[in-house]
Amino acid sequence: MAGISAAMVAGLTTAALVTVGFLGHRAAEQVPAELRRPEAGAAPAVREAPRDGNHPTALPARSGRGTRVVYSLDDDRVWLVEADGTVRRTFGVSPSTVDPAPGTYRVTSRSGSVTGSDGVPVEHVVRFASVDGTVIGFSAAVDGSAPELDPGERTGGIRETRADGAAMWRFATIGRKVVVIR
Repeated sequence: MAGISAAMVAGLTTAALVTVGFLGHRAAEQVPAELRRPEAGAAPAVREAPRDGNHPTALPARSGRGTRVVYSLDDDRVWLVEADGTVRRTFGVSPSTVDPAPGTYRVTSRSGSVTGSDGVPVEHVVRFASVDGTVIGFSAAVDGSAPELDPGERTGGIRETRADGAAMWRFATIGRKVVVIR
């Protein structure tokens, strides 16, 4: 009888631990990005990254480490940065009407060509964030145009020139780190 009781207690304990583990995992998946711990080597969410006043296009200090895309919301500028901190390319962009919060993201999807949320055909789409259902990403208009922003419309397309879009496409593969700064 003692053996059966011990087996039942062990079985119930195992079932309880599995349930708690499953619920803990589900809860961890639901934590908002701004409350998660930063990944190892990730840049902390920087409200204002220091700039070099003599070189306005220089990579801002404290914009992360390793291979990454750095996007400055205040400067409307992007830097493609190699693992050793060398800037491969920097360029200006036309912002979207919806900005991601400063922090570290990863490229989640890419599309060779689609129609943008403003109805313009775009290419080299590199997506990395979502804000209240609006997907945020870099793209280049096939006709080379810059977007005409309507503040009343929620768009997430950060527009580049076609040449810059091609460079972003080659550099920002799935999983590539994207650091957003002010």
